[in-house]
Amino acid sequence: MNITDRNIDNGKAFDWGRTSSDYGKYRDIYPKEFYNRILQRRLCISGQRVLDLGTGTGVLPRNLYSYGAEWIGTDISGNQIQEARRLSEEAGMDITYSICATEEIDYPEDSFDVIAACQCFWYFDHEKVAPRLARILKKNGRLLVLYMAWLPFADAIAGASEALVLKYNPGWSGAGETKKPIYIPDAVLRYFDIVSREEFDLSLPFTRETWHGRMKACRGVGASLSEAELAEWEREHKELLLKHAPEQFFIAHYGAITELAVKEKGKTKGEDA
Repeated sequence: MNITDRNIDNGKAFDWGRTSSDYGKYRDIYPKEFYNRILQRRLCISGQRVLDLGTGTGVLPRNLYSYGAEWIGTDISGNQIQEARRLSEEAGMDITYSICATEEIDYPEDSFDVIAACQCFWYFDHEKVAPRLARILKKNGRLLVLYMAWLPFADAIAGASEALVLKYNPGWSGAGETKKPIYIPDAVLRYFDIVSREEFDLSLPFTRETWHGRMKACRGVGASLSEAELAEWEREHKELLLKHAPEQFFIAHYGAITELAVKEKGKTKGEDA
């Protein structure tokens, strides 16, 4: 399914379904420290019901499944959900998945202890989504916004790979990342309060193959380039890695977590208390 947003990639259409195979193989890369920071908050654990928005290939629920929460994953892409189901079934995991845009989710009030949004929060129409999430999250529940990115100005290999993406997709807005807090729009803050937030350095191991696969599975490459453009990008990127990268190496990243809670009933920002 093609998605077009004038605020993303200068409006260039992208389709995560085109990357599903590579996404499932090469983007399950969050390190143990990333998950530990979620678990330290006593979130996504036994006794909790968790909704994972924009679940993609189910990376978050699959990696936290053993901690006992009941998981439901939703995504707008049917191909992503198909891959998520395949990977979960192969691992013997009982995770419920559904094809659904976040703007259209419709669960009963107070349905979830945790709602997670990993690597996807900026894609949503927050004016529509925020009141829905506030309604279906339990009184003491948490909205958990998660993010991880490579740091192109701190890592020569990441910087060179990113420059090659821009050569083929100049309007790609995923470039130039720096370590910073996750941006939470005012439309969300009308319904939620920030409980905690943190940003932390990470160093992730790759081989030439796995870094190539991870880059190919990004929005600016596999999800949006034509077949001819993608073939040329792949050829150049493999040559770049052979010339500048050892067979095994680390890429500088950072992780970020923002934890939010629903405002008290009657305390929605802009309303009279």
